Amino acid sequence: MDTMRDRLAPVLTRLLDEDPRVAVVLAEIGKDGFADAMRDHPDRVINVGIREQLLVGTGAGLALAGLRPVVHTFASFLVERPFEQIKLDFGHQGVGGVLVSAAASFDWPAGGFTHMSPGDVALLDTLDDWTVHVPGHPDEAETLLRHAVAAGDDKVYVRLSVQSNDQALAVDGTRFLTVREGRSGVVVAVGPMLDQVLAATEGLDVSVLYATTVRPFDGEALRRAVGAGPAADVVIVEPYLAGTSTSAANDALAHLPHRVLGLGVGRRELRRYGDVDEHVAAHGLDAGSLRGRITGFLGERTSAGAGAGVS
Repeated sequence: MDTMRDRLAPVLTRLLDEDPRVAVVLAEIGKDGFADAMRDHPDRVINVGIREQLLVGTGAGLALAGLRPVVHTFASFLVERPFEQIKLDFGHQGVGGVLVSAAASFDWPAGGFTHMSPGDVALLDTLDDWTVHVPGHPDEAETLLRHAVAAGDDKVYVRLSVQSNDQALAVDGTRFLTVREGRSGVVVAVGPMLDQVLAATEGLDVSVLYATTVRPFDGEALRRAVGAGPAADVVIVEPYLAGTSTSAANDALAHLPHRVLGLGVGRRELRRYGDVDEHVAAHGLDAGSLRGRITGFLGERTSAGAGAGVS
């Protein structure tokens, strides 16, 4: 199966052909996939070289000129290194654009910590009014990329990863999907965490929500899932920094007593880089580890059977 990033250049090349407002800004990484687009649209496909601050500044400048810029590189070079330019050139100047990252939290372990960005979504959370998409499958990535480019002048971050679920769901760029229904708690699986969460919660009496758009946070879906009970227990499993969305869940459930457990990538740096599966296990995000952590939090009442279905 192809990866989410494999879809990026073909989708954007078609959008460049279809929409004269679309522009693409690169910093060397990924340029080979845009060779045809660079030939056909030399004024709207720009490679600035290994200059990440210039990458973001150029994208914002194109937005000021009335274009819809799509800016792409690895997450650590797109969000962390040029964060001041994101804050000022897009945010302070009040322009929109699409930031599309690759490499995610640890997609290329051999590249070392410079190529890992588990804190990217948490960092963007310090800024106002960013939409954040975290697809869990290449088909979803294509859908959400198109949503992002078509989103007027909004500021949108699309987080691509080599981690993927086996099957795509019908995502719409706004709401959480109900994948499984239960009575003893709610588990929110973000993007590529869904398959691990479904395996971890098999046979447990819990609801599972699937989130591919995490900002804005779909508080309404979470409130529906917890129901009208006197209290609520929620687990959020994210493929980036653990606890990134716990405050959003707390805000959504401010009307009733609740507990929220945030699971994700830990803060401790893993210096023996290994491979992706080893990182998943080391951070406790494999199905076996998740089951132990989820049942330990929710307690024995989760052991009853649960219903299934997507809505």
